[in-house]
Amino acid sequence: MKKLLAVILLSVFAIPFFANDSIPNGYGGVELGMSLNQTKQALKHNMDFGYHGDRDVSLLPGENRVLIETDASRYGYSFLERCWFQFYNDKLYIITINVNREKMDHYSIFNTLCKKYGDPVSLNPEKSVWKSGSVTMSLERPLTLKYVDEKTFEELKNQSTVGPDAREMTREMFLEGL
Repeated sequence: MKKLLAVILLSVFAIPFFANDSIPNGYGGVELGMSLNQTKQALKHNMDFGYHGDRDVSLLPGENRVLIETDASRYGYSFLERCWFQFYNDKLYIITINVNREKMDHYSIFNTLCKKYGDPVSLNPEKSVWKSGSVTMSLERPLTLKYVDEKTFEELKNQSTVGPDAREMTREMFLEGL
């Protein structure tokens, strides 16, 4: 009886855990960790993104930051709209994909992701989050898929030198006084 209970508990808790180990680190041939040139090549090979070449590439404020912005909304066949690919030190660390809401719905994508990758580790009305290793995949409302290299994202967040403003400090002091 104890063995049966252990197997049931292991199945209930382990299956969603192991299912999340396989979340993708990108979409459509574009993956986190790719260089800028590798990403450009992958975007050229997948017309769904609506990549038009170097005119879609911008430099962001700060050192070693590049952004590619694509727009597939002009193409009637694509399920995608605007997409953003953010780089730091020539490494793709955030992929943001807006899905065309006239062709796809939130529930269909959410249901598919749950079937493929298990239940999200975090769920609220604004977004659902799946994690695997250093990759976070989220489905955000209204209909955005996001892939984030958490290691690079945390590194950039830790480099931020902006401290809390007076309002934030006062808020914290109020909360500490409760």
